[in-house]
Amino acid sequence: MTTQSEVIRLMEQRKPLLVVDADGVVSEWSKDAERVLGHTAADVVGRPATILVEAPAHTGERVRFAPGGARWTDGTTGLDLRVEPIVRADGSSAWGIWMTSRHSTEAGLGTALLDALFTQSPVGLVVVDADLRVLRVNTASKGMRGASVEQLLGRPVTEAFDMADPDGVRAMVGAVLANGVPVLDRLVHGRPPAVSGPQNIYSVSVFRLQDDATGRVLGAAASLVDVTDRERARQHAAVRSAARQGIGSSLDVITTCRELVDVAVPGFADTAVVDVLDSVVRGEEPPPGPLFGNEPMRRSAFKTGTGQPQAYPVGGTSRFPFPTPYTQSLGDLEPRLLSVDETTPWLAADPRRAQLMRIGGVHCMIVAPLVLRGAVLGMACFYRSARPEPFTPDDLILALELAARTAVCLDNARRYTREHTIALTLQRHLLPHGPSSQMAAEVVHFHLPAEAGGGWFDAIPLSSARIGLVVGDVAGHGIHTATTMGQLRTAINTLAALDLYPDDLLARLNDTVIRLARERSALPPADPLRDEPVKATCVYAVYDPLTGDCNIARAGYPAPVLVHPDGTTEIPDIPVGPSLGGEEAPFAAAQFRLAPGSVLALYTDGLVAAARATTETSLERLRSALSRPGRCLSDLRDDAVYALQPAPPLGEDAILLLARTQTLSEDQVATWAVPPHPEAVAAARAHAVRKLSDWKLTGESVTLEIIVSELVTNAIRHGAPPVQLRLIKDRTLTCEVSDASPAGPHLRHARTVDEGGRGLFIVAQLAQHWGTRYGEHGKTIWTELAL
Repeated sequence: MTTQSEVIRLMEQRKPLLVVDADGVVSEWSKDAERVLGHTAADVVGRPATILVEAPAHTGERVRFAPGGARWTDGTTGLDLRVEPIVRADGSSAWGIWMTSRHSTEAGLGTALLDALFTQSPVGLVVVDADLRVLRVNTASKGMRGASVEQLLGRPVTEAFDMADPDGVRAMVGAVLANGVPVLDRLVHGRPPAVSGPQNIYSVSVFRLQDDATGRVLGAAASLVDVTDRERARQHAAVRSAARQGIGSSLDVITTCRELVDVAVPGFADTAVVDVLDSVVRGEEPPPGPLFGNEPMRRSAFKTGTGQPQAYPVGGTSRFPFPTPYTQSLGDLEPRLLSVDETTPWLAADPRRAQLMRIGGVHCMIVAPLVLRGAVLGMACFYRSARPEPFTPDDLILALELAARTAVCLDNARRYTREHTIALTLQRHLLPHGPSSQMAAEVVHFHLPAEAGGGWFDAIPLSSARIGLVVGDVAGHGIHTATTMGQLRTAINTLAALDLYPDDLLARLNDTVIRLARERSALPPADPLRDEPVKATCVYAVYDPLTGDCNIARAGYPAPVLVHPDGTTEIPDIPVGPSLGGEEAPFAAAQFRLAPGSVLALYTDGLVAAARATTETSLERLRSALSRPGRCLSDLRDDAVYALQPAPPLGEDAILLLARTQTLSEDQVATWAVPPHPEAVAAARAHAVRKLSDWKLTGESVTLEIIVSELVTNAIRHGAPPVQLRLIKDRTLTCEVSDASPAGPHLRHARTVDEGGRGLFIVAQLAQHWGTRYGEHGKTIWTELAL
């Protein structure tokens, strides 16, 4: 069968394929004509040449000689021939037939093009046979200059070019040879034969070569473009983009360090480690550089893509030994790009890290200090072990960019940590350490603070053995919110001491919030706090253990859960008022009677919102957990927490306040009606002294006699009947004198010559606490004596 190369050879020679005499009869037939046209000499010599002509199918179509038998075609149905007159040896004329010169020209161009591609083109070209052995190589491409081409010919292409993944390359070229589908722009790592050092990155395209006539696969041609610089720039750009998006997403020091190693591995390094000064993790000011390397560093983040072991666990603290690149970098605040091998001198100073680096196969590293405005926050280290290419100066620049961005984000996180710590400390000091139980009720609480939120709770002892229960929350987070919370807690304790009804107390507390908001609006325009509103919610309840009555009012707070002694629960109908801070905020209170042993549960919206369930389901879980009669109050609190499972981070504080009511026994209270005439004062003193004797409190007799005498005398003289005297033995001894007059007493400072006006002053000096409580039918003046 005639090959393409043979046809080209025939086109270049001068001997005609065949000769036709003047009568149109074939007189000469060459062996080349026999091979090209497929007819033997016996078939055509002496016969008319028209037997070789294929009739045109359409008018105007060129006449072509049709080959017979085996044929070679270049995409047409025949061969274009050239006819020229010739003079034969005997002097007769004839016609000589050759192949057209067009084929000869194209063949020459093709040969010139191949020679130019393989000797002048900067693009790498490699031709391999079906066994992937090199047949021809471009000697002008980058990396081939100076290479001995003769040494490459006949060698497997994976060995000639030192491929990083020879199996992958063999599979890629084998697939092209098998199915004929070309591979375009595939990235391959390899090292050209004339270059030493790290491997390059090539964009490889592979095409199959085959004989068009027979379809036999001859081999493959591959173009190689060195894209090392382009790919490294693209990788660096990808790392920078990931750093912009991934580093600094939170205001947490440890999270920021983890974000750095997540960006660096595996796109930039095989292993990344971040160590931060222990003081910086706690939010303290970073020390100015240079450092001496003996400062405690906390391992904040570690990530490896190769399984490399780490010298110190994450979360632990250590110091860098001297002298090492770590201490040198902390000393001059300059980065270090280092190669690592068995002869590296500084490894002797840090044998622990040296051993682990040898195990991990580390061959190069970058040490970059985390510095911001001359202050040192820590250090970031990057290692390469799995990838063969070492770090370059461009990689060092990228490492410095990552370190600089991380330092800024770390400082922001450190500042937030410091402010957050201050706010939490402030909140912790402004809150009670735990509501103390009293005779009126046993009280326990649960508090899960948000990010320095404004939640608070209290169990306030009131006059006459009563107790005030309060849960509140200021909207917002941070130091200003904690400060506002402390102001409102102080205000509500002060208002509670005035024995105000719950609705009246919330109304006055609302006035306080409005006043604080007006003060905030008067701040300078540049203060960001100026535009933040002051909003708060609160619920306040007063329980009287003598009567079992509970008065409660709420401002924007959820209704409490009431658990009866038998374990049944209900949500009492309590009018809800608006949140504190509104200009017009009417509040209404509800009153209901609680049986001894009842549990009143006050909670914040944050408690049910933080639960891993819907609000309705969370409330049902809370009621179910509390409906266990006979269980101690602290266990009920834990049951409720276990059932709700609140999980930080929270939008607001999660608070649960439980109060189990109690009543005073009859022998703890004594009440007498006092006739409205002066002689009744002596009888009132006698009743009080006698009761103290029954209670075995005779040591308080003298003081109590004076107090009873003064209060009863004032009630008879300045008040209105009926007058009543009551003693209550609780944790303190309470003495109450009530009358029907709404006029309150006034503490006077009598002059030396005055004959009266010293009674209430004497009472205030003798009693631990005293005050006036107003009711629907008059007032009550009470005093407390410590027992």
